[in-house]
Order: sequence, then structure tokens, then C-alpha cells
Amino acid sequence: MRTRHHRLRTILFLSVGLGLTALGVGAYATDALGDLERDTVDARFSIRGEQERPRDLIVVEIDDVTFSDTNERWPFPRAMHAKVIDRIAADDPKVIAYDVQFSEPSNEGEEDDLAFAEAIQRADKRVVLATTEVNRRGEGKFLGVEEDLLRDLGGRFGNGLFPNDPGGVIRRTSFAIDKLETFGVAAVEVAEGRQVERGEFDDDGAWIDYVGSPGTIETISFSRVLNGEARRGMFKDKLVVVGPSAPSLQDLHPTSTSGDNLMAGAEIQANAISTVQRDLPLKEQPAAFDIALILLLGLAAPVASLQAPPLRALAMALGAGVVFTILVQLLFNGGTIVSFVYPVGTLLLVSVGVLAVHYLTTAFERERMRDMFSRFVPENVVDDVIASADGLRLGGVQREGTVMFSDLRGFTSFAESMPPDQVIEVLNRYLTEMSDAILDHGGTLVAYMGDGIMAVFGAPVPQEDHADRALAAAREMLGPRLDRFNQYLRDEGIGQGFRMGVGLNSGRVMSGNVGSERRLEYTAIGDTTNTAARLEGMTKGTAHMLFLADSTRELLKEEPEDLIYVDEFEVRGRQAKIKLWSLAGRRDGEEAPGPPSQETTSRSA
Repeated sequence: MRTRHHRLRTILFLSVGLGLTALGVGAYATDALGDLERDTVDARFSIRGEQERPRDLIVVEIDDVTFSDTNERWPFPRAMHAKVIDRIAADDPKVIAYDVQFSEPSNEGEEDDLAFAEAIQRADKRVVLATTEVNRRGEGKFLGVEEDLLRDLGGRFGNGLFPNDPGGVIRRTSFAIDKLETFGVAAVEVAEGRQVERGEFDDDGAWIDYVGSPGTIETISFSRVLNGEARRGMFKDKLVVVGPSAPSLQDLHPTSTSGDNLMAGAEIQANAISTVQRDLPLKEQPAAFDIALILLLGLAAPVASLQAPPLRALAMALGAGVVFTILVQLLFNGGTIVSFVYPVGTLLLVSVGVLAVHYLTTAFERERMRDMFSRFVPENVVDDVIASADGLRLGGVQREGTVMFSDLRGFTSFAESMPPDQVIEVLNRYLTEMSDAILDHGGTLVAYMGDGIMAVFGAPVPQEDHADRALAAAREMLGPRLDRFNQYLRDEGIGQGFRMGVGLNSGRVMSGNVGSERRLEYTAIGDTTNTAARLEGMTKGTAHMLFLADSTRELLKEEPEDLIYVDEFEVRGRQAKIKLWSLAGRRDGEEAPGPPSQETTSRSA
């Protein structure tokens, strides 16, 4: 029975585990929790903390200080931008990445545009301009004309757009958008004189490896550069990003590291440039790897539940989740991004599912046990029986108890002369009367053997007064219960009544469930049981319907006045004689007193 129950639980655990794990894989495949997954990547940035500031990267920001110093309104005259490019170029930078769009002619006239164009030409092929206006061929406009003009001046375009996640969060940069290489890619190619490989980028783009929160990258105000206040050599051999940061220019965005704040577009571009320059250090693992993690963690709880109690298995599964969480962060610190929400979510979902299955099967098993024990244990002790069971299965326990055997004299001969259905009706009437007496006094019905009954008091639930309970039950059985049954027979005209034999013996009783996987029964075995069975058989041929062993009399809390000493007799299977007692007034009345028969019954266990 235990093996079959264990097999059933195994099947249920694995079925629930596989089903919920498949649900986790399905959620991963449909990106159902994508926003939450991306939020965990932001959290990994936060836990990792700020990285070392790039020494070859600087942002010239068009900030509030610039507007205050220049007293100009946006857009600035192109001549101002030209002057800034000249001052930066004089320091020999690697690239001047200008995150300002110059698609249309200047409002200041042709001279203003000419000054700006000449500054780009003087920068000697080190200027990259951002644009968001791209035609179908992937070309941008410069000062109202096609890209050829900028190329002739030695400059180039880079698409200044980013793929935005929900909420406008900027987490990734692409190789190209609308057939035009992105601003970061173009800036690195100019700065390092090499071609960035498209294959390094995923279809969704590459994660920007932000070095920290807003303001981490070195900055200087646009006006300071314009006014020649930057120290000499400040831009030498550096990647210089020029762009707006003033809130009035509305180029502030949420990012993986900005938290509740916003990061200026120019600094985002600088982080993207740094990321491309470092060959995209944050790499996502293939989907197959993430799915393997989901399967691994999803099956952790059911597998643990097969080896350990449910709460311990749950703790083991949660421990695996904690270890996985730490591992995810360590991998991120090393540049590897693995899925977190789907594996851990699947782990938690499966753990709850397995725990629910455990408690449901436990409740079902409890009801099954309640059903089984309520047939031979009083209702008021069924809960105690179940609570005292090991895993809701009574194993072998040894208790101090009193065993009762009873038998209806002459019933076999009576049954041979009657129709079967009437025999069963009479037998059920008798067994109901006697069983009620036993159960009402807290006894446990162990077995029916035809018209015989085996019961035990004090097991499986301990009872300090088991001997008193057994004697009280026997008194009721031999008195009003037997009288009522015999009266029923006379009223039905099917007999004058029967006599009974009852044997009571006390001592150590071994009780528990016995049987096979297909059939399980509760029983009580041992010398105490065997002796009780023989005492019941020894009442035959005597004037007494009850034999009570001296071991039972000694355990009585109060010795009744009608308890009488019969004699000391030998009992088959025992070396020492046993003193036997009975109750006055509980005699057959049809046979003369004499030595008890040594006949034994076949009901000894």
C-alpha cells in the first residue's frame, strides 16, 4: 500500500512539475513577462554598481549653464557649433560625435551654414552627425541637401535613434536603423578606423553596458568649450560626444541605470559608443540555454519532493532559487545575461503546485483513513488515530491494552436450518448490538469472524482505563445488549435466544496495519491476544459467559462489587496458570459449574 501510494504521489508530483514547467516555457516563448524580466536586468545594473569612468570618453553638454552663459535661444547659430568643433578638433580627439541634428538650412543664412560646413571639413574626417531623418536608401539630409555634401566635407551620419522598450526605457542599441548605421557604431568606426561587425548584434539589438547612473561619464559645459575655458589637451585621443542635457531641450530618458531620474540623450549616446567600442561586453545567452534553466529549476521541486518531506523539499527548492539568483548576478557581473524571471517564476509556481498536490493528497488520504478507521474505532477517537499515525499509515506500535474476544454460542447450528438472507439479517442485528457496546466504550473493532468479534481497548490510541472500558463493554454486551437481541429473536419467532462467551486479557499489544498492496487491515497480535482468544473458548462448558484474566483485574481502576473469583486454570500455550474472574449474575444457568474446557479457538492471532 505504501509503495502504491508513493508511486501515485510520484506520478502526481512529476505531472504537476512537467505541466507547470511547460507553462513557464510557454510564457518565455511568448515573452509574457518581458517587462518584468527587463526590470530585473536593471536591478542587476544597480547591484553591480558604478563601473570605472571611461578615460577616453567625454560629453560636451548643452546644459542650463550654457543657456545662461551664452544668453542664446535654441537652436544656436551654426557658427557657435563651428567654433566648438574647431576648439575640440584643435586638441586632436579620436572622434567628435555631434548629437545635434542639422537637416535643414540655418535660420541665420548661408554664411552661418558655410561656417559650420568649413568647421567639419577642418576636423579632418573626425565628425559624426546624428540624424533621425533617413530616406529609403538609408541616407540623411545635411543643411537641406542629401548626404553627399556631408561626405564631401569628410563627415558622416549615424542614426541617433534607439530601440525603446515599453515605457520609453532605453536599454539597447542597434547596429543600424532604417539602413543607416547607428550613431554609436559610426562614432566607433571613425574613432578606431575599423568596421564594426553586424553579427555581434542580436535582432533586438545589443544591451548598452551603462557604466553608471546619470553624470558618471565626465562632462563639460558647451559654453566653457565655446569660450575657450577647457584645459588644453582635455579632448586629446578621446571620443567626444556633443549634445543637449538641458531639460528644456526635452532629450532626457529613462535607462537601465537612471532609476527614478532621467539620463541626457548625449550621455546615453556616450554609453552606447563605449559599449560598441568594448565589443558589446553584455551578451545574452541563446534561448535554448534559458529554456534549459527553466526546465532545470522547474523540476527541482518535484524531484526534491520525492526524496524529502514537502516543507523540506520546498526549502530545498527555494534554496536552489537563492543560489540561482546569486549565480545570475555573478554571470551578469562577468558580462553574461541569462533569463531570471522565467526560471525562478517557474520554480516558485511548481513549488506551490507540488505543495498543493501534497496537501490535497494528504487530505484525501486522511479522509480515506478516516473512512477506514471509523468502521472499527469510535468516532471521537478517529482524529487521534489519524494524528498518531506515521504519514497517515499506522505502523507497528506496542501499547498496553486489553483484548476482547466474543462468540455467540450455537449460532452455526442455528444458521444451517435457516435461509441465507435471514441468517445474514440476524447476524447483522447481533453484530450491530455488540459493536455499538464496544465502540461506545472506546474500544477498537479489529475483526468480525462470523459471529465472533475481536476488539482491543487501549490501542491504537492509548487509554489509561482500558481494562475498565473493556469490562464495562463486556458487561453491557452480556446484559442489556444480549437480552435485546434474544428478545428480537423471540418476537420474530425464530428462536429462544443465544448465550455468549467473552474473554478479556490485558498486557502488551502490538497493533498496526497488515496486509498487501491490494488489501490492508488493522490488527492486534501477540501473546495477550492469543490468551484472550483462548479464554473466550474456555467459557464453553462452564456456568460463566465471561472469563477475565487476573492481568485485567489488576489494571482496573475500581474493582466492581460483582466481580467474582472463579479459579486458577492452565491455559494452552502458557506455562503458568492464570487466575480467572467473572461477573456474578452473568452465568449460563443451563450447565453445571465445572472445570473449563481446554478447547481453543482458531481465532488466535
